[in-house]
Amino acid sequence: ATRCTAQKPMAYAIYTSGSTGKPKGVAIPQQAFVNFLYAMDRDIGIDSNDVLLAVTTLSFDIAGLEIFLPLLKGAQIVVASRDDAMDDRALIQLINQRRITFLQATPATWNLLVHSNWRPPRSIKGLCGGEPLPPKLANELLARGVDLYNVYGPTETTVWSSLYHVTDSVKGGSVSIGRPIANTSLFVLDDAHNPVPVGIAGELYIGGDGVAFGYLGRADLTAERFVPNPFRSEDPTHSEMLYRTGDLARYLPDGRLECLGRLDNQVKVRGFRIELGEIEAVLSRHPAVSEGVVSAIKGENGDALL
Repeated sequence: ATRCTAQKPMAYAIYTSGSTGKPKGVAIPQQAFVNFLYAMDRDIGIDSNDVLLAVTTLSFDIAGLEIFLPLLKGAQIVVASRDDAMDDRALIQLINQRRITFLQATPATWNLLVHSNWRPPRSIKGLCGGEPLPPKLANELLARGVDLYNVYGPTETTVWSSLYHVTDSVKGGSVSIGRPIANTSLFVLDDAHNPVPVGIAGELYIGGDGVAFGYLGRADLTAERFVPNPFRSEDPTHSEMLYRTGDLARYLPDGRLECLGRLDNQVKVRGFRIELGEIEAVLSRHPAVSEGVVSAIKGENGDALL
């Protein structure tokens, strides 16, 4: 994390899993975390009338929103115990008794509530992130009156980097990850680092105030994942560096982003590069398919089959 200086102090370091099995320490600047909190307040909003239920372990960076956003705005925090956060009845009881109006959770926790036939007794803002939001779950939450936001972002760009306010039922496909939060830029690039046209899949790069300093003590890995911004002059954030997410994405005609999964899900079939996430997204648009998974296997003659 060589870019950490007295002028740009570090807010925290948080460790995330690595492909080699060795955790990586991500160094987050104070400016990045402050910008994140500002963006969440601007785009979603919380005030002194809100009561937020914190269900996230402190080892997960999204806990930063649950602790600091309500404190900055004078809202109330109710901290769920680990046991209560994993128990549907206890969670529902907390939501009802403590008059919760704001809940951030992963799809697993939201599914826990939905499968228990939970219906919020009052208006509640719901953030869903950490994993892709399934369209079926999004529609279930909308039907229950949840004011729903789909949020996306890797640890290396400070919690969430984009969000989508889900207001209409999702008809197949996937739930958009929306648009960048404040002072954040999103680029979808090809292998030569050129922007791809709307509707074409490429790797998602993130720039702006949320970009981390890098990995603690891992200069080689930092150089691999944090790259100079070739669009700095036209980038409104003037970000020096971009973070390579390793996620496959594409821009939709209305300017929103769709995330199609990981780039390491790319396979070759008879010499053609195939993005499994793209096929899964198309399959999921069929009204008879709720979820789809595509994998590559070897056929009898050794050729790859999907």
